[in-house]
Amino acid sequence: MELLEDRIRQDGVVKDGGVLKVDSFLNHQLDIELLDACGEEFKRLFGDVLITKILTIEASGIGIACGVARCFGVPVVFAKKAQSINLDGDAYVTRIQSYTHGRIFDVIVSKKYIGPEDHILIIDDFLANGCALDGLIDICQHAGASIEGIGVAIEKGFQPGGRSLRERGFRLESLAIVESMDPETGAVEFRSRIKPNQLRSKHDHT
Repeated sequence: MELLEDRIRQDGVVKDGGVLKVDSFLNHQLDIELLDACGEEFKRLFGDVLITKILTIEASGIGIACGVARCFGVPVVFAKKAQSINLDGDAYVTRIQSYTHGRIFDVIVSKKYIGPEDHILIIDDFLANGCALDGLIDICQHAGASIEGIGVAIEKGFQPGGRSLRERGFRLESLAIVESMDPETGAVEFRSRIKPNQLRSKHDHT
């Protein structure tokens, strides 16, 4: 998605340790027009399957998940990272390790909001090692819900999360895949995309 890649080049900040800060437009201050455009792109990518709910994790996934949910016309369910007095009754609980915070969290979803009848699209802002997504997958599997796809705004292609999910058979779509980052220059390189018609043209000439 060129719009997102251009915004990352313009306003993203590359830090040591493989950290890409996009908090000026994606996960602290939110650019709503950009989130709406991301939602429309995910609708285009996953519009061929039945989606009944969007599942994400607090807090930074909620903004983009809401943009996606508006396009699909379905609710957002977000996994909470701490037990709340407002979360009553039975819940699905799993543990994830946060790449950003270097901590292990319990994440919780009430059993009232995900069940075997649901067709889930999992949405998150970042994919690095895939720990958060593994936790959401675990919750869906315990609920007996169908995982129709996983949508990520920014995937770090040089880390193993995306490859692992695809090898396990999940339908994963990332709007921007970062191939490399240079903290000294701030340069961000993205994985090139071959469109289906380009792929056919290439094969026609071989």
